[in-house]
Amino acid sequence: MIPFRETPGGVTFAIKVHPRAKKNAITGELGDALRVSLIAPPVEGKANEACIEFFAKLLEVPRSSITIAAGHTSRNKAIRVIGLSVTEIEKRLNIRSPS
Repeated sequence: MIPFRETPGGVTFAIKVHPRAKKNAITGELGDALRVSLIAPPVEGKANEACIEFFAKLLEVPRSSITIAAGHTSRNKAIRVIGLSVTEIEKRLNIRSPS
């Protein structure tokens, strides 16, 4: 179960990125984080940009609504989504957070 944190600045949640994958996809959960595979390599911010684009498309929000709140140079990242509630994110990701 992925914990989502709702703050005045948006909803944040943890991900674990696996770069250089065969396709962009959510591949499961790893502890308290979503496991995300990305095609992009982890060089010159390409994986971070791919991550933002992936979540923007998946959540159907503008790219400007998605930011990496922490972990810019790590595989473990915190994603911040502006403009959606926890319930809306859970529905769009088709997952449930702990109650």
